Amino acid sequence: MYNKVTDEDIKYFKEVVGDQYVLTGDEINPDYAHDELGGVEKMPEVLIRVNSTEEVSSVMKHAWKRSIPVTVRGSGTGLVGAAVPVYGGILMETTRMNRILELDEENLIVKVQPGVLLMELSAFAEENDFMYPPDPGEKSATIGGNISTNAGGMRAVKYGVTRDYVRALKVVMPNGEILDLSSRVAKNSSGYSLKDLAIGSEGTLCIICEATLKLIPLPKASLSLLVPFKDMKSAIEAVPKIFKSKVTPTAIEYMSRDTILFSESYLGKKFPDTKNDAYILLTIDGNSEEIVEKEATLVADLCLDIGALDVYIVDTEERKKAVWSARGAFLEAIKASTTEMDECDVVVPVNKVDSFIKYTHQLAEEHNIRIPSFGHAGDGNLHVYICRDQLDKDIWEETLRVCFDKMYQKAEELGGLVSGEHGIGYAKKDYLRKQYGPTHIMIMQGIKKAFDEKNILNPGKICM
Repeated sequence: MYNKVTDEDIKYFKEVVGDQYVLTGDEINPDYAHDELGGVEKMPEVLIRVNSTEEVSSVMKHAWKRSIPVTVRGSGTGLVGAAVPVYGGILMETTRMNRILELDEENLIVKVQPGVLLMELSAFAEENDFMYPPDPGEKSATIGGNISTNAGGMRAVKYGVTRDYVRALKVVMPNGEILDLSSRVAKNSSGYSLKDLAIGSEGTLCIICEATLKLIPLPKASLSLLVPFKDMKSAIEAVPKIFKSKVTPTAIEYMSRDTILFSESYLGKKFPDTKNDAYILLTIDGNSEEIVEKEATLVADLCLDIGALDVYIVDTEERKKAVWSARGAFLEAIKASTTEMDECDVVVPVNKVDSFIKYTHQLAEEHNIRIPSFGHAGDGNLHVYICRDQLDKDIWEETLRVCFDKMYQKAEELGGLVSGEHGIGYAKKDYLRKQYGPTHIMIMQGIKKAFDEKNILNPGKICM
């Protein structure tokens, strides 16, 4: 089906990008065989570190002609094996394409290359009195990766997800052709939105080489509230009541005491409060301190009226950084607490979050295994982690399979979906097939074929 990379291919790639940016064999670090979780592993035959749209195009034209599979990788922070070259071939790394190309202050847009890191773009926007709202937890992820997974993050409850901020894309097709998808205009009703097909496609349809992104004016004030509750049910039940109060927080996160303690241990820093079983952490922003304080007071009083045990106001930059850095470290903290883990990244209706979390606790007891979790209470996106700890390999693999089967089935029963923001990649594609059924998958495969008739771009992912 696919051809192997030959010495002649290597020679050509070195002519295109330079000798030092084409690596083979032992020159390739083993980390390139997996992503952040490492459940899926495969080494590429060649690693190519591209630096321009033209280089990407030249590599893809050659790969198309030779029928060599190509997988694109940014920072490698994914969690579902989407950037793992499961068929070998070429692994194309875009981290050298890391330039912010243009800031258009009049139209509130910024043009970037795919290797720009989220934290770099966020800092650049703030320095110019703007905000780039998408805020996934992994700030060292690339913008290309964020677009490829339609990343959401903690601010999605108020500002939306990555798709809502992509105005236009410059992409390279599997055959090497360079296309501009959409334009920098604010509205577009000109035929099928190929741009929106590319967003969230996890590198299976085309390669993102430039992105024109929408910015918003930087809010002038913000503060956070840390609210403890006696149990998770009480904490989650507070969320729809907050929305009904006509306040739209920037973010609403839920967390358990156990997860906070993992983070404390991992960071070596104390959290403001760890004596209660469940918490919600929320941020409110706006264009004046008066408005923000008024809304925060309203939310604080509401939470206390419905059973909150206390309300901690996090209003200084130092306190906000301490609390939100602890929240941002949850994934790494849980990972550090066990020998191996895998994630269930489901999204359910907001009023079903408590039901799903309760079910994970039942599974943990039933299988005598740790299943910590945290997530975005405001939009129902849950991050649930199954921890191996000291289980033997065979028992671990069977327990993992059974727990995943049950959790994804439960999510579907509650009206949810298999992934909220981390994508499908290789690891979750069987669950996508089960949930969507043959017609939905057939349509997705038809789209893939229209973009990539030879199936050389990131094969084996999502629906293939």
